[in-house]
Amino acid sequence: MDGVDFTVRRGETLGLVGESGCGKSSLGRALMGLLPPGAQIDGDLRFKGQDLLSLSPRERFALRGEELGMIFQEPLTRLNPLMRISEHFAETLRAHHPELEKEEVERRSREVLRVMGIPPTRFRSYPHEFSGGMRQRLMIALALVLRPAFVVADEPTTALDVLVEAQIIRVLADLRREYDTALLLITHNLGIVAEACDRVAVMYAGEIVEIGDARAVFTDPQHPYTRELLRSTISLRTTGLDFIPGAPPDLVAPPPACRFHPRCPDAMRICADQHPVQREMPTGTRTQCWAADQRNGLVELDPAEATPLEREEVSLADEA
Repeated sequence: MDGVDFTVRRGETLGLVGESGCGKSSLGRALMGLLPPGAQIDGDLRFKGQDLLSLSPRERFALRGEELGMIFQEPLTRLNPLMRISEHFAETLRAHHPELEKEEVERRSREVLRVMGIPPTRFRSYPHEFSGGMRQRLMIALALVLRPAFVVADEPTTALDVLVEAQIIRVLADLRREYDTALLLITHNLGIVAEACDRVAVMYAGEIVEIGDARAVFTDPQHPYTRELLRSTISLRTTGLDFIPGAPPDLVAPPPACRFHPRCPDAMRICADQHPVQREMPTGTRTQCWAADQRNGLVELDPAEATPLEREEVSLADEA
């Protein structure tokens, strides 16, 4: 990630969207302190006024679970197949509250499972005895059993059918209201974001290129990438397959200036020469784009800077 800056308020759901490989999951893991050894983070990462980057690993561990929760994708790979569900909850609770008696551990576990709609008779079952949707509910329950104030949900509906997907989104919305939890929902599914999120952040090549109220972003996108991403979404009204030409850049050596300019239909000479600044648009969203700045009268470019760039069209056949 590079220059990422955003805030999630208590009780709010912020959707984080973008193509695969743009850095969404890495950002979620960075917030939780779960990046691989050797990974470095510069800047400030504040939670309730406290800079998490200044904490020791032991202090970060104490916050994780108790104040910060994470819901991983692919729950079957995250649940120990040799442990009963009751043991998963006991391990999570006692890691932070070793003083809890067995009866209290079971009471808290059964309570959160009840909220998730999982029958108490399944408390001592093994993970493989649950369906994919039920396993995802278990992952959510494990993330929320300590009632954290902030939760990162990383692709929580991946590999689920649309009916179960809708159930999971409703469960997340209900839990957010019940516990007043702040939620960062990482997904590539724009339909979920439109339904479940208050605000949305659009990420491209490790940068947030547009962020704002979900309705504003979906009805009047200001960044060309957001516009093209929405245009590529399949719906009941879709009559043809739209796609964004080219491929996402190598994040080890990204393009200079605006990282989207090699694929952008609105690219100008300045886009290849100078990195855009994130500015507030008339719609209320904050957007990082020279074309949007010029269109909304926020900057005045000279003719040389505003000269359109020629870009190579990449066909599906070429990409294959």
